Amino acid sequence: MKTNDNSQKAQNFKRISENRVNKILVLFEQLKNLTNHSFYEYSNNDINKMFSLLKKELEKTENILLDANDPNKKKRFKL
Repeated sequence: MKTNDNSQKAQNFKRISENRVNKILVLFEQLKNLTNHSFYEYSNNDINKMFSLLKKELEKTENILLDANDPNKKKRFKL
């Protein structure tokens, strides 16, 4: 029964992660629309700030997911 539970959890992860990553990819496509200089004006500094934050959040999220999946990194209290 445990294998079925793990299989269901893996399927849930796959389904939800694919959905969420695809949503993010759509938003990245929408960011590309900002290149239309008829409607938008920006500096390289603006772009650098934007992507600096995105990279930082991506790295933070990656580390959280990796740490949560590492049984040796679980915080446990012992006296």
